[in-house]
Amino acid sequence: MAGAQNHVQYSSKIGIIGAGISGIAAAKQLCRYDPLVFEATNSIGGVWKHCSFNSTKLQTPRCDFEFSDYPWPERDYASFPSHVELLDYLHGYAVHFDVLKYVKFNSKVVEIRHLGDRDTARVSDTAGEYCSLLKGHPVWEVAVETNQAIQWYGFELLVMCIGKFGDIPRMPAFPANKGEEIFGGKVLHSMDYSKLDKEAATELLQGKKVAIIGYRKSAIDLAVECAEANQGPNGQPCTMVIRTLHWTLPSYRIWGLPFFLFYSTRSSQFLHPRPNLGFLRTFLCSILSPMRKAISKFIESYLVWKLPLVKFGLKPDHPFEEDYASCQMAILPENFFSEAEKGNILFKRTSKWWFWSGGIEFEDKSKLEADVVLLATGYDGKKKLQSILPKPFSSLLADSSGIMPLYRGTIHPLIPNMAFVGYIETVSNLQTAEIRCKWLARLADQKFKLPAVEKMLEQTTKEVEIMKQTTRFFKRHCISTFSINHSDEICEEMGWKSWRKNNWISEAFRPYSSQDYREAKY
Repeated sequence: MAGAQNHVQYSSKIGIIGAGISGIAAAKQLCRYDPLVFEATNSIGGVWKHCSFNSTKLQTPRCDFEFSDYPWPERDYASFPSHVELLDYLHGYAVHFDVLKYVKFNSKVVEIRHLGDRDTARVSDTAGEYCSLLKGHPVWEVAVETNQAIQWYGFELLVMCIGKFGDIPRMPAFPANKGEEIFGGKVLHSMDYSKLDKEAATELLQGKKVAIIGYRKSAIDLAVECAEANQGPNGQPCTMVIRTLHWTLPSYRIWGLPFFLFYSTRSSQFLHPRPNLGFLRTFLCSILSPMRKAISKFIESYLVWKLPLVKFGLKPDHPFEEDYASCQMAILPENFFSEAEKGNILFKRTSKWWFWSGGIEFEDKSKLEADVVLLATGYDGKKKLQSILPKPFSSLLADSSGIMPLYRGTIHPLIPNMAFVGYIETVSNLQTAEIRCKWLARLADQKFKLPAVEKMLEQTTKEVEIMKQTTRFFKRHCISTFSINHSDEICEEMGWKSWRKNNWISEAFRPYSSQDYREAKY
């Protein structure tokens, strides 16, 4: 690629890679700089466009998944929008704020270079200051492939919005001669399945013995689609092959109480540890830990009563709180357990499995016949970033715990003039992305300055330690148990009030949403 460089066309101070939810939010907030957004496909929407199934729906009600200045029509409607409705909403937002003019479609970023030698490519030592986001001259060169032609662009700031999901599937590894090459059927990752239209998906599943690997949201949706395709006398049951169980919810009500009361209010999050607590608050968190456990048990008791988890061997061994703290709980499709009751969805627990010619073999030596194996094994977002970032930055992406050390979920202290949006998770990733884009825009405007690199790394380390204390699944980089505090700190840096409600009762007992972070509420 290095020898194929054309002249650099410097066309914008800011380049944004990816036009999913995060990329569109970043373009809107940074519009004063006329950013250039590179989208590898022919449409906006990211994983919602390219990795959704026919049955995919939001995991949160629409009023909890909206931009602060563009509410849903009928925003209090309790149902969960489909991925088609979400794409329509995102497109409406982009059109309303005239964001599409910044997007270059069918433009794939194939290489990124830092302008400087290996020594100047480092920010500085960790005690130094983070450099200005906009330096007045290009810091990054980006090679973009459009219509099989390569064009190079120069930018002062790059905003990475390609996300953790999609593009690079996480594939299981197998011993020699036990991989998919010896299997006589068809193997697809959920990413490839999502590219099928409804007719092709039905044809793949109908009348076939299907094994689905996984038990998170994608696997659950696949199981329901498989069961629906196999109704009638010629239908075959599908089998979910499960290594790790996770808690699932039938709805956002627990024993008649709204779910937000348990984790999404300021008072409920007061019970949980978070970074930068003083001695007294740390002591209180320790004293209140039985209350956190009681809340988790209270929710678990409802789920065991409401759902046939024990009957099907699907009750997790870990507390519900650990799944919430790692953003892994899933809202069940309405007919999931009804299909299981009819025998259309079966379950097999195992820690190891591999292929044989007729299907899948397990560590207990039992075998499962299969015509189709669907891998709902997730994505490798870190590898996706590493594939386009130059050295030494690609090796700095994750710390020793495997997590990207992102200050305010956005700035990597060791990578200059680059921001990352969409790499930390909460129960509402749209809200999480939007407020961080607002923060990033004000940082670019020099409304405030970043702390020293050492201080930023110290902050990210504290957050990782909190996640490690809260859940064994901490590598997902989810801040759901201290998300309000995280937003408080962002507001304070922007010069906004951190307490956003109109009165103390709402402040204590109502959940926070994007509407609370409208800019009129400085």
